[in-house]
Amino acid sequence: MKLLKKILVAIGLLIVLLITIYYFKVRIVPPEVGNEQTNAANISEKEGIYRSENGSWLKENDKGLWEMYIQGTPYESGVAFGALAGKSGLMAEKEAAFVSEIKNKVPSPIYLNFLKYMVGWLNRDLDDYVPHEYLLEIYGSSKYMPDEYDYIAPKFHRALSYHAAHDIGHALQNMNLVGCTSFATWNDESDGNKLLIGRNFDFYFGQDFAKDKIVAFYKPDSGYQFMSVTWACFSGVVSGMNEKGLTITLNSAKSAIPTKGKTPVSLIARQILQYAKNIDEALAIAEKHESFVAETFLIGSKEDNKVGLIEKTPEKTALFMSDNNEMVVTNHFQSEELRNDPLNKEYEAEGVSDYRFDRVKQMIDSLAPMSPADMVTILRNRDGLDGEKIGLSNEKAVNQLIAHHSVVFSPTDMIAWVSAPPYNLGAYVAYDLNEIFNSTDHNFTYSDSLSLASDPFLATEKYAGYENFMDIKERIQNYLYSGNGNKLTKEEIEKFIADNPNGFLTYYYLGDYSFKQKEYAEAIKYYEIGLTMVIARESERKHMESRITEAQTLMDND
Repeated sequence: MKLLKKILVAIGLLIVLLITIYYFKVRIVPPEVGNEQTNAANISEKEGIYRSENGSWLKENDKGLWEMYIQGTPYESGVAFGALAGKSGLMAEKEAAFVSEIKNKVPSPIYLNFLKYMVGWLNRDLDDYVPHEYLLEIYGSSKYMPDEYDYIAPKFHRALSYHAAHDIGHALQNMNLVGCTSFATWNDESDGNKLLIGRNFDFYFGQDFAKDKIVAFYKPDSGYQFMSVTWACFSGVVSGMNEKGLTITLNSAKSAIPTKGKTPVSLIARQILQYAKNIDEALAIAEKHESFVAETFLIGSKEDNKVGLIEKTPEKTALFMSDNNEMVVTNHFQSEELRNDPLNKEYEAEGVSDYRFDRVKQMIDSLAPMSPADMVTILRNRDGLDGEKIGLSNEKAVNQLIAHHSVVFSPTDMIAWVSAPPYNLGAYVAYDLNEIFNSTDHNFTYSDSLSLASDPFLATEKYAGYENFMDIKERIQNYLYSGNGNKLTKEEIEKFIADNPNGFLTYYYLGDYSFKQKEYAEAIKYYEIGLTMVIARESERKHMESRITEAQTLMDND
């Protein structure tokens, strides 16, 4: 009995020791602000415009885009961003959408709690890898995060972790969170020999997360002025252009599950945008940082009048340059140094990235020399190779109808076009960056005369059907993850099929839904139809094939 007590005491002490070590290892201490004082937190609102006393502001335009101007020191800029986003309600809305989607995908409270601690451990020492000025900015904005999520982690810790969420989403590509497309043309491939860059940012984290994107214009106290398409209190950059005509867009590459957080790729991109004016300077900044996922950074340069692709893994950084006047970037490496990387070859075997790559090249060949309107035509294209109808929301399509945002950049003319919601179907709203960056009163907005019209598809019954398809798909996903939700009616299933009859996802999800309902004959029927369609990933094909075998076995043994 005494021995048992000693063992229990030893186990108890070990648990206390492990908890103590965990607490101190994952504890992220806010940066020292010093004596810096700011009035940026004092916000007024008049006629829908939120203004900070330090001159920063936020407003929603008539196209459904939020426009924001931020100036000041890093801490002051962060406070302004946080106070403006907090006062307008964008801060609470965005964190609620983020947390809600995590709960949808991880409905078990026990596993969710485990995941919280696992992510906390993964992001331990994250602040050691983030430049100090961005720690100050993120800390300033984190003060205005809602209290209701303090049970997850302290506000500053949460804010830093959210900046790494983009990286985690890339690492978990089996969740199909990402599948971005970028491309560029210049010299004889573009009208007037102008450099043009287009991109769809297909980071999908639920329909609510895609709402209320922000077109942010920064005037930092050091470095260059820049614009970025972002969301509430996200200081990182995924798509942007600076006053020197340097652009950056991020595309994921195949990554292993990381074991320890390093510099989030969006903050590497932020530093490049704020401090680089050409491809060489962008590469030098990228080489300074350790990332914890693989990523590609497409750099457009007005000074160089071309683009360069920085490819980065946790171990290597490489620069890929095109041997002609165009470049296409999907989600695989192209440089000599990294294209034979085992993870890259594994991802290429899925058959989705190279397919989309070939489709973009095919369309450039048919449209060149490219204009901004031609770039938009490609970004909105929903078809497969040779115009084949492959269904809506297929990852092999350039336009998967899930984009958080889409942009076209003209560094030559210093114009950026940003897609208004929904997805990339609304107007591509034009911003004259020469005018904005040289503005003295900073009371600017978009250029209506330069903007490009919304997609006619938006006003069709087919689009209305797609919205219904997405609603039903999310209901099915929620049921598959949690087992909760009302059973689909026969009419709902029929409508779901009618709204996307050529899409393999329709039958993929109905197969999984029927399988979970133990309706194995129905599941087999849907999977067999799905297998006749153009399937995005080879792993999705194998999933349907293995489920057919499993369902048949279960029926035979019944």
